[in-house]
Amino acid sequence: MITATCHCGAVALEIDAAPAEVTDCNCSICRRYGVLWAYYPLAQVRLVPPDAATDIYMWDDRSIEFHRCRTCGCVTHWAPVDPARNRMGVNARLMPPADLAPARVRRLDGAGTERYLD
Repeated sequence: MITATCHCGAVALEIDAAPAEVTDCNCSICRRYGVLWAYYPLAQVRLVPPDAATDIYMWDDRSIEFHRCRTCGCVTHWAPVDPARNRMGVNARLMPPADLAPARVRRLDGAGTERYLD
């Protein structure tokens, strides 16, 4: 298990395993957040504490919630509005560098073709 934490430590995500790959998306929000997304089924990620103090931002079709720590502002993860969509994104930049280092970085053209560039 690995733990991803925001800068101040108020929000942590416990994850069953380090990601084998992460996504660097260039869409309008991801490039501004500067995140690398690691995708997981919902059951593989635990928010600690379960009622962690995050703010939520939603846009466009309002199908996902972007969460950030209320204290330090770090974007921690996104979660689907519909829990039947069994996938969430964890900001891999919050993981320990040694856990993230082996992961393959894939570039997603979220601003254009919606396809991976590699």
